Amino acid sequence: MADKKKETGFYSPPPSLDTWQNLKTFFYDPKKGKIFGRTGPSWAKIGLFYLIFYAILASLFGIMLWIFYHTLDPRIPRWQLTESLIGQNPGLGFRPFPNDSDTRSSLIWYQGKSRQSCKLWTDTLEKFLEVYRKPGLTPGRGQNIYNCDYDRPPGKGQVCDVDVKNWYPCTAENNFNYHLSSPCVFIKLNKIYGWQPEFFNDTRELPEKMPEDLKNLISVQKSINPELLKTVWVSCEGESPVDRENIGDIQYIPRQGFPGYFYPYMNTEGYLSPLIAVHFKRPKTGIIINVECRAWAKNLKVDRKEKIGTVHFELLID
Repeated sequence: MADKKKETGFYSPPPSLDTWQNLKTFFYDPKKGKIFGRTGPSWAKIGLFYLIFYAILASLFGIMLWIFYHTLDPRIPRWQLTESLIGQNPGLGFRPFPNDSDTRSSLIWYQGKSRQSCKLWTDTLEKFLEVYRKPGLTPGRGQNIYNCDYDRPPGKGQVCDVDVKNWYPCTAENNFNYHLSSPCVFIKLNKIYGWQPEFFNDTRELPEKMPEDLKNLISVQKSINPELLKTVWVSCEGESPVDRENIGDIQYIPRQGFPGYFYPYMNTEGYLSPLIAVHFKRPKTGIIINVECRAWAKNLKVDRKEKIGTVHFELLID
């Protein structure tokens, strides 16, 4: 009976093929019309299935992404101040940055009598200040710039002007005074959305560590106009007694602080951070001077390690 079934082909084994023949048959079987083990209709069915499957997945992903983006505001961060990663204590920054590959370097070093050496630094400053000198480069092309003052804060949608063109001797036309070995370094307070400084409105509450010349300045400003106390004050000095001796006199342009009418920062179109030009009038040449600049406000924590509320750089003029 087994022989009979074998004769009818019910249990007939497939023909014996070598490895090469099996491989050729897998790629294309002319007898059954199969390619890679499937016929054309079979490939069409499975292709249609995966096409619909992945189209549904892509649609679901696109819908979720659309919903997610509609929960965000392009101008208002979801997490602010203490809830954000950057916190509520802005850091200070300085310009010009050193032109070397070491991003940790903070040394401003040049030869006072070399125009080419000075040019490396003045070009960096000109590039940084270009957006301040040409309001048309900002978003909105400067249409919402307002001439602010302590009694004229900006209105909704307006931003305050930062007129660096008249900050002599710290101007591009004067090479920022680098050629006279009395350079200007620009200080800025980093932007944090919604941060509102708390000012030292009472001269009796000034910190003990605040420099005496700054305390005297604040007292004078109060006698002139109490509104002037609404300022984030800034002081720059040498880090060590030797540095303080070598740093010489310092001039702050246009004033020794950031006016309060620039705050809070609300990501308004065209907003530019306020600047201070720190003019080192007669620093000692041929020696490295370690400089530390610090911002002063009641709610501004200072941490040198984390570079919060303070900035450090070195000055070397040969």
